[in-house]
Amino acid sequence: MLKVENVDLFYGAAPALRSVSVEAQVGKVACVLGRNGVGKTSLLRAIVGHQPIAGGVITLGGTDISKLASYERARRGIAYVPQGREIFPLLSVKENLETGFAPLSRSERFVPEEIFELFPVLAEMMGRRGGDLSGGQQQQLAIGRALVTRPKLLVLDEPTEGIQPSVIKDIGRAIDYLRRKGDMAILLVEQYFDFARELADTFIVLERGEVVMAGNADDLKGDDVRSRIAISA
Repeated sequence: MLKVENVDLFYGAAPALRSVSVEAQVGKVACVLGRNGVGKTSLLRAIVGHQPIAGGVITLGGTDISKLASYERARRGIAYVPQGREIFPLLSVKENLETGFAPLSRSERFVPEEIFELFPVLAEMMGRRGGDLSGGQQQQLAIGRALVTRPKLLVLDEPTEGIQPSVIKDIGRAIDYLRRKGDMAILLVEQYFDFARELADTFIVLERGEVVMAGNADDLKGDDVRSRIAISA
């Protein structure tokens, strides 16, 4: 579904990514690992169109999307759950979910029941303002909003950050369900190694904007990976 090939990205004169490549396949979870400041979020911002790339190619379903605006990438099936969630605090849960209608045709503008099955708390709080939810509930809302768009590629930036353990388990179960459902590719940025290890089919590890390890999940377990990321279990 997604192929990132030899992507370079700069902030002014400072390089953030150097010749980075990653793939995400339908029915699988690709995980990007690394310490803070190594380029993980920059990679996601390049993929979703929030930051222009200086070199390389990004393709979705075989089509070059490298120069498309972020809203055009959303219409083609990319959904982004950013670090910090970025829900609308003054809108209700219902209204936050409905912001996911933007890239959809009129006939698709409804919230799938599946979202409430994955995150029952959202059904219970439809009238509550987003800003009144706990951090874990806001994270579930952010993922639910992304799923409203019926994505072909779901991009998640550290969904476990600052979240209580019980909700981390709920999010893990939801990601595993979406993988097994088999109709989307999932790209996950994580620092929590055990969470990533349970879910990922493939890994890349970034250091200073470069890929230093990559492969199947079975090849990237152990102390070598832990030594290169910020949080060990």
